[in-house]
Amino acid sequence: MRIHTIQPAIGATTSEKRLGRGTGSGLGKTSGKGHKGQWARSGGGVRPGFEGGQTPLARRLPKRGFNNKFAVNYDVINVDALNVFEDGVVVTPELLADLKMVNLKNNGGVKVLGNGTLTKKLTVKASKFSASAKAAIEAAGGVAEVIE
Repeated sequence: MRIHTIQPAIGATTSEKRLGRGTGSGLGKTSGKGHKGQWARSGGGVRPGFEGGQTPLARRLPKRGFNNKFAVNYDVINVDALNVFEDGVVVTPELLADLKMVNLKNNGGVKVLGNGTLTKKLTVKASKFSASAKAAIEAAGGVAEVIE
């Protein structure tokens, strides 16, 4: 195969419509626009969302909610999920992301919550800890370190 011999797949391209080139073409006279009316005119038609003059759906429905652009979102993980690690391991957000336990897509980092029990002695580094998570980690003999 040479670069100058490459062609599109058969049926992938179609020739352009030649409008107004006689009745034999099938697109002569009115060029496929029909007779008169809004759609036959130059620049005719309506904008997307136009509903014939009745109040559009977007205006009939009420506005709801508020999007706080300053909100801090955390990837959360519970302490019972940390039992997969061996004793003495330093658990970091990067290690959790490598094991697909969090995805690190949120802007606030990782927050550890206290659901469940922890049976391993771990050093856990995260952006935030709940009070119960910190207590559970320290009760198991581990350390909870806050990182930025």
